[in-house]
Amino acid sequence: MIAAARSGSRAAFEALARHWHARLVAHGFRLLQDRELAAEAAQAAWLDIARGLRGLRDEQAFPAWAYRIVTRRCANLIRQRQGQRDLLAEMMAEPMPTFMTEPYVQGQDGQALQRAISLLPPGQRAALALHYFEELSIAEVAVALAIPAGTVKTRLMHGRNQLRQLLEGAGT
Repeated sequence: MIAAARSGSRAAFEALARHWHARLVAHGFRLLQDRELAAEAAQAAWLDIARGLRGLRDEQAFPAWAYRIVTRRCANLIRQRQGQRDLLAEMMAEPMPTFMTEPYVQGQDGQALQRAISLLPPGQRAALALHYFEELSIAEVAVALAIPAGTVKTRLMHGRNQLRQLLEGAGT
């Protein structure tokens, strides 16, 4: 599908967009905690993806590349709307909605996990979601979030530790 889209097939590009759009919006939401802004970031990212797709040499790099484009678009939106400190404070005050993890976790344990994930800082939440829910490698998460691989590992380690503490404290 990616190869056909790269060669200019409109139908293949539309199929690619149908397949990836919801994931890119969800990634944007994890970073912005605002559905409309996440959709805006993903839509703008598709323009960048359409422009840059021919230059993508490794088709397997598409997920990390696309997530990174959304990450950059989200960062631009953050800069446009307000300073990063104000936005981070708002993001941390809001719990992660159920629809973010519903396909991945279910039942009573899943609800406890959803609550615990919503309490994590945005950077840890994004790294955990991309690595465990979207099944990206550490290197791909690093590319998607535009951070070093060591930072991804640190965020995953701290996020897992915080989740463990939160879940043990909840009696699960």
